[in-house]
Amino acid sequence: MKTNYLFPHQFKRIGWFLFIPGVLLGILFLITKSDISILNFKVLSIAEERIFGETVFFSITENNILDEITGLLLIIGALFIAFSKEKSEDEFISKIRLESLVWATYINYAILIFTIIFIYDLIFFWVLVFNLFTVLIFFMIRFNWALYKSKNQIRDEE
Repeated sequence: MKTNYLFPHQFKRIGWFLFIPGVLLGILFLITKSDISILNFKVLSIAEERIFGETVFFSITENNILDEITGLLLIIGALFIAFSKEKSEDEFISKIRLESLVWATYINYAILIFTIIFIYDLIFFWVLVFNLFTVLIFFMIRFNWALYKSKNQIRDEE
């Protein structure tokens, strides 16, 4: 089966190499709630809301880029892990991949709907931040679990 939309299998290893440091940096960021001073840089800002609600477009601003690095590592790593071909990519694996993606999307939006109804203020913002990553994480969990179960089922039949 032709799967032009998937990365080569080698990208899965690169994905883990990016994803694990992203998770560790994310946990560090959440626990310490502080910035690492060596990551303070002047960056291009397309839009920024400053103190007293003043919105500035296309400016250079001072920013700590720890959260940007963490987000990029998590997203790129998870994309590589989730959408890299398996060693033997066949129609059954494609079916599991599609079912897992649909399942992850449903779960992700169920959480978002629940959050819209019952969570407010800054906690709502944090749920939205986590929600950026959960589709990929739910997909990876469901896809790998389904592959594991199917491989065990095949072994048990033999």
